[in-house]
Amino acid sequence: MKNLVILGGGYGGMKILSELLPNHLPEDVTITLVDRVPYHCLKTEYYALAAGTISDKEIRVTFPEHPRLVVKYGEVIGINTSDKKIELKDAEAISYDDLVVGLGCEDKYHDVPGAEQFTYSIQSIDKSRHTYSVLNNLGPGSVVAIVGAGLSGVELASELSESREDLQIKLFDRGNHILSSFPERLSKYVENWFVKNNVEIINNSNITKVEEKKLYNHDVPIDCDVIVWTAGIQASKIVRDMDGEKDRMGRLVLTPLHHLPSDEHVFVVGDCASLPHAPSAQLAEGQAEQIVEVLKRRWKGEEPPTSFPPIKLKGILGSLGKKHGFGLMADHAITGRVARLLKSGILWMYKFHNG
Repeated sequence: MKNLVILGGGYGGMKILSELLPNHLPEDVTITLVDRVPYHCLKTEYYALAAGTISDKEIRVTFPEHPRLVVKYGEVIGINTSDKKIELKDAEAISYDDLVVGLGCEDKYHDVPGAEQFTYSIQSIDKSRHTYSVLNNLGPGSVVAIVGAGLSGVELASELSESREDLQIKLFDRGNHILSSFPERLSKYVENWFVKNNVEIINNSNITKVEEKKLYNHDVPIDCDVIVWTAGIQASKIVRDMDGEKDRMGRLVLTPLHHLPSDEHVFVVGDCASLPHAPSAQLAEGQAEQIVEVLKRRWKGEEPPTSFPPIKLKGILGSLGKKHGFGLMADHAITGRVARLLKSGILWMYKFHNG
């Protein structure tokens, strides 16, 4: 029996499972899925979990069941490509024939002193739970600083402003406008929403140091009760420690077939893969579909495709609380209730098809 090992039950890992199970897995192939938690987590909704507007259960999806699928709950501590083994903390190593690495990402602190030690995160479900506990135990009038005004920071700030109107929320961003990767029109729309909802935006910021309950913007100290870091990501440390060419975010550079140039049996999906687009659930799922095509042909003894067409992304949507949103769909900017309804509908469809 050949063993396909998938590290991480995120969007890419789940898509591979849904493409192969229940009827497209060859009789001589088994799948071993390794994850730190016993369910798939909707990472795009961690901001709402941290803000306290949804429950933990609402962002969990059970893994599929199949006679030749084994789910291992554990923490990966190393990948030995020479021996084709996955090293787990406090558990036996797992051997693989083909490997898909989808271990996700971690916060990138840009060498800011104290940032990792004194800030909170929404990069994993356990960290989001902890952030929720801290935020929702704050007294009225407490100051919450959110460092980074990309999609995660904006969604967290907006959701928290609705969940806890009594808090003073400060959103720090390096640029002239928040959401720098979006058109200026959308950035200004979101900025105006924040003004109406009493979220303070500090543009052109430069966080030079973080201490307990204090951050330094251009070396000027600002007292805060809680600081949440959403100012950048990098690939999982396991991936950053692997041999191979990487980009500035520590993501592995791949062939057009999504495997390592030095090893056709090691595929990389999602936030760990160096791709021309920003990491997203859509991108991971698009990769997963193409990886499955390579594996199916290989298992049949056929030649894989020489290349794949570029992965097409339908767009990106963000929420501003429960009633408003913003986004780009087919390069068209949308704002307001329509954007929020679209995001809610896509989330419902995903849970319906995977739950």
